Amino acid sequence: MLDAISVKKAAEKWQISERRIQKLCENVRIEGAKRFEHSWMIPAYAEKPCDLRKRRKADKSEVEAANEH
Repeated sequence: MLDAISVKKAAEKWQISERRIQKLCENVRIEGAKRFEHSWMIPAYAEKPCDLRKRRKADKSEVEAANEH
């Protein structure tokens, strides 16, 4: 993998924790991420995956708002 960045660099770039990056890699949420022994290498072109936790909260509030009307 030529243009690859470390978990630490990805965490700085996307402003999230290194552990969160590792979990995203484990769950195949970062396209092209590869594991080499005990570390992950992430393609430099990879985009930050959307945070499904925030999406669920938004969906829940939309449902609550719809139920009020």
